[in-house]
Amino acid sequence: MHTKIAPSILSADFSDMGGAIKKLNAAGADLIHCDVMDGSFVEPITFGGQMVKNIRPLTKLPLDCHLMIEHPKTQIKFFAEAGADIITVHCEACAKISPTYLRETLELIKSYGVKCGAVVNPDTDVEKIFPVFDLCDMVLVMSVFPGYGGQKFIPSALGQIKKAKEYALSIGREDLDIEVDGGVTAENVQEIRAAGANIIVAGSAVFKANDMAAAISSLKA
Repeated sequence: MHTKIAPSILSADFSDMGGAIKKLNAAGADLIHCDVMDGSFVEPITFGGQMVKNIRPLTKLPLDCHLMIEHPKTQIKFFAEAGADIITVHCEACAKISPTYLRETLELIKSYGVKCGAVVNPDTDVEKIFPVFDLCDMVLVMSVFPGYGGQKFIPSALGQIKKAKEYALSIGREDLDIEVDGGVTAENVQEIRAAGANIIVAGSAVFKANDMAAAISSLKA
């Protein structure tokens, strides 16, 4: 599958988010990754549906909204109506509520005509989300613990990616996007792609680069 780059606006200058979006449009990004943090599931607080609504008119790129929040079902309506193209939710947050909450949340996302995905942290076996692969348009493998940008890639994520890809193929889901988020660099992206990931989230690697277009091109190469 064609590799796509999803720069994370967590690494952007929040005082000029509009400018950051315009730069990503020009630099060749394929998606825009929106890291939503609630101060509970993870320590920091970033932004909510209003930010997504405000940047929606500035780009035609898909908005990839990664909800690092407790009780994600309560927020789906706001992000769907704000213009999210895909919404991903953490299986860890859902498992705290009930065994069926993850599936229910994914079904709710799809009821708005929005693509959906399940996320696993580095210390959660990706097999935990195999039962919802039938519903998912994407699965997201975290290669750092969520909450902060600029962390180093956790090598065990490669095994998680491989297991996700192999299982997707075994159930006839060649179309399933496998996204990886955290610590991706030009030096490790090749092995990440070889493991089976086709959507690469990159924050610091893009926003701290002198040439954003060159950085995105390098991650795709």
